[in-house]
Amino acid sequence: MPNFKYRAQAEDGKIVSGTQTAIDEQDLHNRLKMKNLMLLDAKGEAGKQYYKAFKAKQLAEYARQIGTLLRSGVTLVRALQMLAEDEAATDYEKEVYGTVTAAVMQGVPLSDAMENLGGVFPPLMINMFRAAESSGNMDGTALKIADQYTKEDRLNAKVGSAMTYPKILGVIIIAVVAVIFGYVMPQFDELFSSMETLPLPTRIMMGLSDLVKNRWYVILLVVIIAAIVWYFLKKLPKVQYVLDRFKVRAPKIGKLMKVVYTARFARTLSSLYTSGIPIIGCLQIARKTINNSYIEAQFDQVIADTQAGVPLSAALGEVDGFVRKMISSIKVGEEAGSLEDMLESVADDMEFESERAIGQMVALLEPVMIIIMALIVGFIMISVIVPIYQSYQYIGANG
Repeated sequence: MPNFKYRAQAEDGKIVSGTQTAIDEQDLHNRLKMKNLMLLDAKGEAGKQYYKAFKAKQLAEYARQIGTLLRSGVTLVRALQMLAEDEAATDYEKEVYGTVTAAVMQGVPLSDAMENLGGVFPPLMINMFRAAESSGNMDGTALKIADQYTKEDRLNAKVGSAMTYPKILGVIIIAVVAVIFGYVMPQFDELFSSMETLPLPTRIMMGLSDLVKNRWYVILLVVIIAAIVWYFLKKLPKVQYVLDRFKVRAPKIGKLMKVVYTARFARTLSSLYTSGIPIIGCLQIARKTINNSYIEAQFDQVIADTQAGVPLSAALGEVDGFVRKMISSIKVGEEAGSLEDMLESVADDMEFESERAIGQMVALLEPVMIIIMALIVGFIMISVIVPIYQSYQYIGANG
């Protein structure tokens, strides 16, 4: 969507200028009119307007307000206009809402208007609205979308809260090591330099201490380079594939990660299928929400098998990365002719299991970090105490 430089007249007669994204000049006129401005002249700017994706909380709020207003009898256009004029929305949200509103006012379907923004709204949300436009159940679908992203936001918040303590502990470990190597160990330089021989742990510690004290910039440079290299390595599809495969096959953690991935897939599949989207379309969209390239790569075969008439449960049963509980539940739903109800039930169940799995992963991480800290401090203490003890023994033997 292009940018326009404009001049407009306010209600008090003042001439104002600025930039605004719009589909065309008529759209720009409508947008400025919403701001009580009358367009005088405009000129299109070269370049492409980029939008950042909405977070789960923003998506939930947007869908919830649309669903609530539609259920109250408000028309879609008026509902979108009300959202675009909401004082509680940020400037960026108002810009996005205004863009969607302007497109819908020109006859563009809501799903297409959202899709044209290039990444603001996820495919799941767009396709659910597209299905609702065909079925006519816009309010119900909007509220279902709101429920989906509310749960996702709640889960993200729990993960962030659970990771607070491990992050603080990690910072403490780094700070303790830096103080010991940079300040404490150099205090023993004079004592250890007078000794003829030093144990290997002590020599290692003194070498690291000298590096931290006198060559700290080298360590910082190495860390920065390593971080940059790792960042770009993770962008490579093959590297990401290997990492994602490790996530589902790692001892203990792998089982917990499978629960998280299964819950994410089950909720998405349930939301799409209950919105009336064909099962093949559901699979094509849901695969992109798992956030694991190793599992996603296996969906080519799942979709091919399903198109060939293989039951969904059997096709998904071949995927390495899902827990068997979901597969069994889907099979029961297929046999009973209540796949829609079963998908919703298993989605709720797997979300509960996912929250428990995240708690267990954090519970495993905390003692591991404490053990690492204890080993570091213990090794440092040994490297200091052993040579001192040996010197006392030598003095005693020759006293």
